[in-house]
Amino acid sequence: MPLDPALRDRILASVEAGFADQIAFTQEMIRFGSLRGQEHAVQDFVFRALKGRGFMMDRFAMDREAIAAHPGGAPFSEEHSDAPIVVGIHHPREEKGRSLILQAHVDVVPAGPDKLWTHRPFDPVIEGDWLYGRGGADMKAGHAANLFCLDALRRIGLQPAATVYVQSVVEEESTGNGALMTHLRGYKADAVLIPEPEEEMLVRANTGVLWFQIEVRGVPMHVREMGAGANAIDGAYRVIGALRKLEEQLNAEKTGREHFEDIAHPINLNIGKIEGGDWASSVPCWCRIDCRIGLYPGVSAEELAKRIEACVLTHARGDSFLANNPPSVTFNGFYSEGYVLEPGSEAEAVLGRAHQGSTGKPLKSFMTAGYLDTRVYALYDKIPALCYGPISENIHAFDERVSLASLKRITGTMALFVAEWCGVESVPE
Repeated sequence: MPLDPALRDRILASVEAGFADQIAFTQEMIRFGSLRGQEHAVQDFVFRALKGRGFMMDRFAMDREAIAAHPGGAPFSEEHSDAPIVVGIHHPREEKGRSLILQAHVDVVPAGPDKLWTHRPFDPVIEGDWLYGRGGADMKAGHAANLFCLDALRRIGLQPAATVYVQSVVEEESTGNGALMTHLRGYKADAVLIPEPEEEMLVRANTGVLWFQIEVRGVPMHVREMGAGANAIDGAYRVIGALRKLEEQLNAEKTGREHFEDIAHPINLNIGKIEGGDWASSVPCWCRIDCRIGLYPGVSAEELAKRIEACVLTHARGDSFLANNPPSVTFNGFYSEGYVLEPGSEAEAVLGRAHQGSTGKPLKSFMTAGYLDTRVYALYDKIPALCYGPISENIHAFDERVSLASLKRITGTMALFVAEWCGVESVPE
C-alpha cells in the first residue's frame, strides 16, 4: 500500500535533518584509501558504525573453495583482496513486511597521478553541489545512504518491520566475489537495492564482464641485430588487433537483443594495462596485456572465454613468429554474466513511487555496460535486483565527484522505499 502523504513528508524532512551528518560520514569514508587489498580499515569503520546503531553483526572472509565451485565465481589471483565482508542485520520486533538487502562496496579503483587531480584524490573537498574524491561516487556516497536512509526512519521513531541486511563488500571492482560470498553465506531477502551512481535511474539491463591477461614471449637480441630477434611488444599489438576484430563481431551481434540493439557500441574491449621488456636497447622478450570485455545477458562467461582463446590461437597460427610461440591467455578476474531486470515487479513499483515522492519525477530505466553486483541476486537468487543511485561525474577518472543535491534525493527515495517495502514499526524504547 502506498505511503500516507503525511508519513512521506515526515520521512523526507528527517532525511533533510540528517543530511549534514550524512555528508560528513561520506567524507570520512572517502578518506580511507581503500584500494584493492587495502579495505580492512574502512571495513572496521563500517563495522563500528553498524554495531553502534544496534545491528547484529557478522564479519567473515572469502571461502575460496565455495566461490570456485560456483558458476558465478571469478578466479583468484595474487592481487585478490583478503579484507573481510561486513553485514549488519536488523530484526524487527514483529516480522510484518518484506525483507531487504541494502548493499554497497568499499573497494575503489586506483587514482592515478595525484597531480592530475584538482584536489588530492582522497581529500573529500566540497565545491558547490559537488563532493570530490576517489570512490566518493563509486560508491561510498551510496554506501553511506544505506545507513542514513535507515537513520531517517529511526529519527522519527520508526524502524523497518522486516529483516534488513546491510552488506559491505569488497572485490566489486575486480571479481564480484564479495557479493557472491554474501549469497554463499546464506543471506537472502525478498529484494535487493544497491545505490551505485546510476543518474537517478534504475538499471534495466547490465552487461557481464570478463577480465583476462595475455602474455606474449619474444626472442631477445641487441637492437643492432633486431631482425634476428622477435619483439614481444610488437607481437602483443598484433594480438590486440585480432581482439579488436572480435569486439567488432560481438557488437554486430547486438541485433535483436532488447536493451542493446539501439546502443551504438554496447560491448567494449579495454586494454587496461600493458607491461613488457627489460631494456630500451634490447628486443623485448616478454609482454603482458590486461584486458576487460563485456558480454550480453544470456551469454555465459565460459562461452565468451572460449571465443577469446580461439581468437588468440587463430591469430597466432597465421603469424610468422607467434605460430611457434603461441601467447598464453589467463582469466584473472571478472568471470560474470549479465542480466536483465524484467519489468513488472512489486519492488520496482514501490521504488517508482518512492522516486516520484522524493524527486517529483517518474522513474526512468536504462542499460549500463559495466559490472554490477546486482547480477548475483538477479541470476542466482532470482529476486528483484534494483540498482539505483545518485548523479555523478568522472567515476574511474580524475576528479570523480557526486552531486550532493542528487544524493539527498536518492536517500529520500531509499528511505521511502524501505518504509513501504518493509513496512514500519515503532522503535523499542
